[in-house]
Amino acid sequence: MARKNSGKETAQLGFNMGIMLPKSKPAPEPASESIYQPESDVAAPAELKGTEILTVCELTHRISDLLEEGIGMVWVEGEISNLRHQSSGHRYFTLKDETAQLSCVLFARTAAGRANVELRDGLKVQLYGQISVYQPRGQYQLMVRLVQAKGEGVLQARFEELKRRLAAEGLFDQGRKKPLPRFPRRIGVVTSPTGAAIRDFLNVLHRRHPGLRVVLHPVRVQGRGAADEIAAAIRGFSSASDAIGPVDVIVVTRGGGSIEDLWEFNEEVVARAMAESLVPVVCAVGHEIDFTIADFVADLRAPTPSAAAELLAADGAEVIERCRLLAAKIGREALVLMERHRAQESRLGTSTLFREPLRRLDEARQTSDRIQETLSYFMERRLEQLVASLATNRALLGSAHPGQRLLHARQQLSAMTEKLQSHLLHRLERDQSRCDRIQSSLSALNPEATLARGFSITRDGRGNVITDATLIKSGDQLRTQLAGGEIHSEVTSVSPL
Repeated sequence: MARKNSGKETAQLGFNMGIMLPKSKPAPEPASESIYQPESDVAAPAELKGTEILTVCELTHRISDLLEEGIGMVWVEGEISNLRHQSSGHRYFTLKDETAQLSCVLFARTAAGRANVELRDGLKVQLYGQISVYQPRGQYQLMVRLVQAKGEGVLQARFEELKRRLAAEGLFDQGRKKPLPRFPRRIGVVTSPTGAAIRDFLNVLHRRHPGLRVVLHPVRVQGRGAADEIAAAIRGFSSASDAIGPVDVIVVTRGGGSIEDLWEFNEEVVARAMAESLVPVVCAVGHEIDFTIADFVADLRAPTPSAAAELLAADGAEVIERCRLLAAKIGREALVLMERHRAQESRLGTSTLFREPLRRLDEARQTSDRIQETLSYFMERRLEQLVASLATNRALLGSAHPGQRLLHARQQLSAMTEKLQSHLLHRLERDQSRCDRIQSSLSALNPEATLARGFSITRDGRGNVITDATLIKSGDQLRTQLAGGEIHSEVTSVSPL
């Protein structure tokens, strides 16, 4: 932890609760107000006599007229801070630069026509509007008519860059977040001991569960170096050192404020400490509309310190009432169970088992005999079925014996052989008869058979058959084919028909 406690001295803080608070410097007493009261016997200067005396309302009207007429409509540039959204649709915020700030109001009817500029803390904008005076408070303000973005503020840009980087590392993933204990016994709180956040937290915690113990680690929640103190306090609670002791849950909290006021909870060192904590961490920083990097990293975000107390502390009266209802339910169920057992005992006491035990025994024996007979009958029937099934299977096996199947195959082969031989002989006889017919036809058409009957064939020297006398002339060489040879001759004369 950033701050070491001198010894193990503790102090009790608030509402008779067991709250362990390391010693810290007491808060300075607020300065008392001095009130000026003029003496009644002092006379007013002569130059003030007869001067017009204005009411506050009249003076405010004059100031408003001077501002509205003297300045009127104006463009002004700055950074938005402390933005508040009302249910009426109006927006209230502060426009500031390095040295000054200006209250602004954007009414709902004007907000509907402000283009696509989404107002948020840290956004640099250029506003066009009229300077006026809000008379109930005597405060001058800018009634905004037009809004145009100038660019994000430095803090907002740093916020978005760190948010993107930590999200990419998985520090915001729901899977890595630890569940909170249902009934925590010891709560570690990291906050300022003098702020309103710790008072609201303790008030709600005491009302709901007076017996809870709270260990407060005082830190600064604003200003340079506060982030290191917050991170050291979280690590101290997580390590459960002997000086502090273990806690069941850690609550990091503070009240609301601008982005600058809450900036220490946007520092990376705080986010890393929350992510590395072995104890669940609840973040309750600012109001419900305020979001910091710590809210995204914490195991649970509470919108306010009071809401964090309500989430952690079960209502004592509610728990007691719940226990009373459960005890009554157990009593009712026990009575019902007892009555059921009594009724069963009475029913058994009046049954024949207790009145005539021998009769029940005889009935049981008779039932046993009947069951035995039935069992014997079914066993005999089953045995007969098995014997019949065995005979059938034996016959099937006999018919399927390899010797029987081989004999059957041989018979089939012999029959097929005889059938094949008969078919071949029939086919051979048919083919022989066909050949004889063809041979007879060929013999009838054979030229040599014609020659044997006394005919001849005459061809010229080129071997062409002479069928007409006009195809030859005197002097041509002829060959005449006879059945017994050829005759070579020369044409001496041609006599056509």
